[in-house]
Amino acid sequence: MLDDLKWIHEKDPEDSLGIAHRQCAQLTHDFNLPQTDLGPALNVVFAGMGGSALPALYPVTWPGVSRPYEIVRGYDIPLYVGADTLFIACSYSGNTEETLSALKQAEARGAHIAIISAGGKLAEAAKEKGYLFAEVPRAEQPRYAVFAMFRALLDMLDMAGALVETGGNYKEELASAADYVTKAIDAWLPEVPTAQNPAKQLAQEIMGKSLVVYGGPKMFPAVYKWKIGANENAKQVAWCDQIPEFNHNEFIGWSSHPIDKPYAVVDLRSSLEHPRVQKRFEVTERLLSGVRPAPHVVTVQGGNILEQLLWALAYGDFVTLYLAFLNGVDPAPVDLVEKFKKELDA
Repeated sequence: MLDDLKWIHEKDPEDSLGIAHRQCAQLTHDFNLPQTDLGPALNVVFAGMGGSALPALYPVTWPGVSRPYEIVRGYDIPLYVGADTLFIACSYSGNTEETLSALKQAEARGAHIAIISAGGKLAEAAKEKGYLFAEVPRAEQPRYAVFAMFRALLDMLDMAGALVETGGNYKEELASAADYVTKAIDAWLPEVPTAQNPAKQLAQEIMGKSLVVYGGPKMFPAVYKWKIGANENAKQVAWCDQIPEFNHNEFIGWSSHPIDKPYAVVDLRSSLEHPRVQKRFEVTERLLSGVRPAPHVVTVQGGNILEQLLWALAYGDFVTLYLAFLNGVDPAPVDLVEKFKKELDA
């Protein structure tokens, strides 16, 4: 089925595959942010939910954040937030209630505020109060704008002097990595037959099973994106965890009954993870052999950590989009989330 281009087109009316193909261009988007005094920025707090929180994970892997840095996925902010805090509120819609609640608290504490959004109440607040504001280009779904939000976040962290030193070349490094991944995507496009297309092959392998994705700390942002993609694109439940934490609890859960577990396990393995993390993958696979499904090992490609991160993120998009087609669902809409929001306000 996945080699029938007409069939794929029918299953993909909003061209999610095309969006995934073009997404790396977001990494070079110029937000033209004005030079703004963001204060001493002794610590950074990022507030966001779902796909709007996802880009906050990326700088931890690359290039690194040089100040204490916390991601808030909820209504309340840490008690330490104050005048020395750079508080970044991110919501694609601009109307996420948890993020708006966190913003109100940060304002009351006198934090320096920056906003990343495509509109809504967050954009209104930024314009009315003169906050540093990165207006995200319009996308069909928030998760389709993650690379743009990542670029906006990097620009803000750089302005605050909160990025680990990259020699001032982070924009050039982003552009180079984007070019690398865009070329890699050619091997996953729908025109490439299943026999030569690893993304289609993996989608077929995990169809009909609950997906569990594992990775080390450096690849965890991609692991988390695979979880989001399986849940939102394919409407197929998925979980994730990271090694080494996995080996201290969840590891044991695989060791008992039932032996025939209805899961598909995917390991995102990077050669740039800590050597002990790499060995943990190998030992885990050996000790759990026969008591859990054998993992589908994805060897992450790329010559540096940024290329590997972006490659793993993009590959997960294509795998979960093909999984959506196999499941007979349109990957773009998330109708149940919208219904939930309405019920919550009823």
